Amino acid sequence: MKKVLKIALFVILGLIVVGTFFFLWQKSQPKEKIYEIATVEEGNVENTSVATGKVSPRDEILIKPQISGIISEVLKEAGDYVKQGDIIATVKVIPEVAQLNSAESRVNVAQINLTQIKAEYDRQKDLFAKKVIAKEEMDKSEADYKKAIEELENSKDNLDIVKTGISKKTAQYSNTQIRSTITGMILDVPIKAGNSVIQANTFNDGTTIATVADMNDMIFIGKIDETEVGRVHVGMPIKLSVGAIDGQKFDATLEYISPKGVEENGAILFEIKAAARIPDTVVIRAGYSSNAEIVLSKVEKVLTIPESTITFSNDSSFVYLLKDSVDHKQNFDKKYIKIGLSDGIKVEVKDGLKKGDKIRGNEITDKPKESPKK
Repeated sequence: MKKVLKIALFVILGLIVVGTFFFLWQKSQPKEKIYEIATVEEGNVENTSVATGKVSPRDEILIKPQISGIISEVLKEAGDYVKQGDIIATVKVIPEVAQLNSAESRVNVAQINLTQIKAEYDRQKDLFAKKVIAKEEMDKSEADYKKAIEELENSKDNLDIVKTGISKKTAQYSNTQIRSTITGMILDVPIKAGNSVIQANTFNDGTTIATVADMNDMIFIGKIDETEVGRVHVGMPIKLSVGAIDGQKFDATLEYISPKGVEENGAILFEIKAAARIPDTVVIRAGYSSNAEIVLSKVEKVLTIPESTITFSNDSSFVYLLKDSVDHKQNFDKKYIKIGLSDGIKVEVKDGLKKGDKIRGNEITDKPKESPKK
């Protein structure tokens, strides 16, 4: 019995050793490599550059008051559409004591002067009626009387302007009513009723009442790297992609390239501007982030192949042309080609291949593809 068990044990060990050697031998045998096959096709190749930036109105107008005071009423808010001349806010004037006292004194002096000149005018009129004085003296007295009346009216208007900022004669031109200087949309109203404001003058920019812009005239403002700025020029077509609007691209035309670069994170960037053509049906808000795709060069209706199928050696480039495929065994011939424009994915083939040719691509492996990380 023991002898049988020993024989069985040796048989099992022998089978294990033989199986192990067979497995290792099988693993050491070279596997037949299978490659993806790409086809030479006809298509277009574009070499583009992408500039990041934002879409903004061409001009943002700051509305400033022409008189100092306190905001009494705000009639518009951000997002409202206004026409040129529409009232945005009103200002209540806070008069200075010295100016108010001077204006009141001027009214009193003018009233006294008018009373005196009127009495003189009445006397001259009686004397002229009796033909005691000449018409020349009468005319002079009448002119003095009219001047005195005009001086009193002017002094009263000046007093009204000091007190309230307007007068009866200039009510329609009142600078206490802050009006929009252009037609467009209000982007921002940084003031509230009760805020003090300062008028724009030679020493002060003045308080901003509102920011107004024409939203029908939008431009893209972005930056492009120094390695590509030499390949762009004014007038080039651009495609804009706005981050807040999916699935739509807008046409634009490059109209400005900065002559001076600025350094950001170790790179020299140049500012560019492009006039955007936005349809009326699309609402674009000021400051939307956007990418500008600039077509640097383009070829159409040329032979193209995937760039990954090309092998480079010194100054030469070649591909492996499929001869035949029998029993899953692929045979390839090395073929030198002449290439042209590349967009990073497809390459233009100028010589060496014809439409429909099959060429070797990437090797097919049995490794499962990794699922994208969430």
